[in-house]
Amino acid sequence: MSAAPAMTETAADLSHVDTWLFDLDNTLYPLETGLAEMVSARITDFVAELTGLPHDEAYALQKHYLADYGLTLSGLLAHHGVDPDVYHAMFHELPLDVLKPDEALIAGLKRLPGRRLIFTNADDVHAARVLKQLGLTGLFEDVFHIASSDFTPKPKPEAFARIIAAHAITPAATAFFEDSERNLAPAAALGMTTILVGPAALGEVQPFVDHRAADLADFLAHARLKGEP
Repeated sequence: MSAAPAMTETAADLSHVDTWLFDLDNTLYPLETGLAEMVSARITDFVAELTGLPHDEAYALQKHYLADYGLTLSGLLAHHGVDPDVYHAMFHELPLDVLKPDEALIAGLKRLPGRRLIFTNADDVHAARVLKQLGLTGLFEDVFHIASSDFTPKPKPEAFARIIAAHAITPAATAFFEDSERNLAPAAALGMTTILVGPAALGEVQPFVDHRAADLADFLAHARLKGEP
């Protein structure tokens, strides 16, 4: 195994954890795949067609809704009455060839004791396609997607309340992995152990971030787990 990037902890004590929540996009695969840019470009095109705005203004509105609501779709629902199924359909044929299975990540996930759950602002079809492309199908008990939370996205506390209720989650025994720092804040407030994943872990982080994992596979491989000495 090559050396993990700086700011990946290699001995995190997660021996209290028996429920493992994972964000999907840019968490279970690296940001540098470029998939996020392709997704963003499709959203900009959708907003431009919906509103008639020039491309640059559509992009600005897209990012405004993302900042204000936690999800561009939420702003489009609130202000434009879009059909979520129509919105999500534009991602269902998105090429995913930039994603490759990571055997080290698969091994790291398999060693985690207890339940593994996906907690994503994406829809169920996109989540299933990504998990299949990454070779992770079957490794998670459930995918809690945007419709599961009645289209209330992270980081809203209501989204966390709904996944906790749906899966009888005990926050103090739960670890939450995210590439978005602001999505970790409500998890920390509930008492979950928070792990910031990806390039953001290389910089300064807020005190509610418990651990950093620039390299998720390496972090999982070396974390101390329940039942281990």
